[in-house]
Amino acid sequence: MNRLLIAVCLLAALLPTTGRGADRSPASAPTPSPTRTLPPTRLPTAPGTPALTPVGMKSGDTNPAHGAPGVNPPLTAEGDFLIGPDYLPAPELIPVAGVPKGKVVTFTMNSADSKIYPGITKVPPGGPADYRPPDLTQVQIYPKPYTRTVTVYIPAGYVAGTPVPVIVVQDGPDKNLPLVLDNLIAQHRVPAIVAVMIQNGGGDAQGSQRGLEYDTMSGRYADFVESEVFPLVEKNCGVTISNDPEARAAMGTSSGGVAAFSMAWYHPELYRRVITYSGTYVNQASPLNPETPHGGWEYHEHLIPQNPPKPIRLWMQVGDHDLLNPNSLRDGMHDWVEANNRMATVLKAKGYHYQYVYCLNAGHGDAKAKAQTLPQALEWVWQGYPAKAKN
Repeated sequence: MNRLLIAVCLLAALLPTTGRGADRSPASAPTPSPTRTLPPTRLPTAPGTPALTPVGMKSGDTNPAHGAPGVNPPLTAEGDFLIGPDYLPAPELIPVAGVPKGKVVTFTMNSADSKIYPGITKVPPGGPADYRPPDLTQVQIYPKPYTRTVTVYIPAGYVAGTPVPVIVVQDGPDKNLPLVLDNLIAQHRVPAIVAVMIQNGGGDAQGSQRGLEYDTMSGRYADFVESEVFPLVEKNCGVTISNDPEARAAMGTSSGGVAAFSMAWYHPELYRRVITYSGTYVNQASPLNPETPHGGWEYHEHLIPQNPPKPIRLWMQVGDHDLLNPNSLRDGMHDWVEANNRMATVLKAKGYHYQYVYCLNAGHGDAKAKAQTLPQALEWVWQGYPAKAKN
C-alpha cells in the first residue's frame, strides 16, 4: 500500500463509522463533533464510473465542470448524467400566489405499540450517546423505547374516501416537500399525492433502531409501514391510500434511500417508484444475514444482476464528495460513490428505467443539490402514472 493510499485511509477513518445522516431521534441530545476531514473527491472519469452525460454546458465547452447552475437532465431522459458544480434552488421551492395549499397533519407513534419494531440501541446502559461498537460484525443490542413523529401532507381538494397515490419518505419530515408538491400538483406535473413522512426510530447504523429499519435486507420495513403506519395515517388524517403499486413511491436519503429501494425490491406488489439521494448501497446491515452477507452492496453485487428485472422506476443521485468510510470492517464496500456507480451500471445492464445524477461539488445528502433536483426527480419518477393527465 503506497503512502498516498495509507493517508487517504487514515483520513477516512476520522469520519463517523457510519455517517448515514443526523440522528433524528427526539430522545438523543446533540453532542459536539470533532473537526473531520472531508471525504476525498471521486472524479466522474474514474474507472468504474458510468459514462456520464454533462448537463448545462455552453456550446463548444468540453469541460464538464462548467455546467450551468440550475440545469437538470432532460425530464424524459434515462441513463447517467453529470450536473454542477454550482446549484440553484428550483423555482418550485418558492410559494406561488393562488396555488392551493395542502394540509399537513402530524401524529406520534410509540414503540410500545409496535409488534415489528419494539425498539433497540447499540449503546450499553449508562454508555455515552456516541458509543461505537469495537467489532461491527458482532454488535450487542439493548432494548430502548422510542417515539416517532409521522408527518402527512394531504393535497388540496382531496375528497375523503377516494384512493389516493402516496409517497413514503424516510427520515421525515422533509420541510420542502409540501411546498414542492403544492406547485407540482397545481401544474399537473404529478398526480395529487399524499406524502407520508416517517421519522426514524433513533440512532444510526449497525445496532441502532434506524439501522434496523433502513439497512436490513428484507421487506420488514415495508411491512411495518403497511401494517402499522398506514392504518394510523388513514385513521388520523381521513385519507384512503391506494393499493395500486403504480400509485406508490418511496424516497429517502442515505440509509433512508436504500430503505426506499428495499420497499420496492422486496415488495414490488406494493411499490414501483423510488427516489434515492446518496443511497447507502453499501455493507451496512445489522444483524448479519447469511443470505445477503454484504448488506446493501448485495443489490449491485448479486441481487439485481442475478434476478429478472423488477417493475421498479428509480431516480438516484450521488455527490463526488460523498462518503468514503472504510471503518473497522476494512471490507472495501463502504464507498458511497462507487456503490451508486455500480447500481447505475447494473440497472442499465438489466434494462431498468432509471435516471442517475452525479453531482459535482456535492457531499452526502447534499442540501443544495437536492434543492435543485427534487421537483424534477418527483416529476420524473411519476411519469407514466395515468392520474398525471390534466383534468
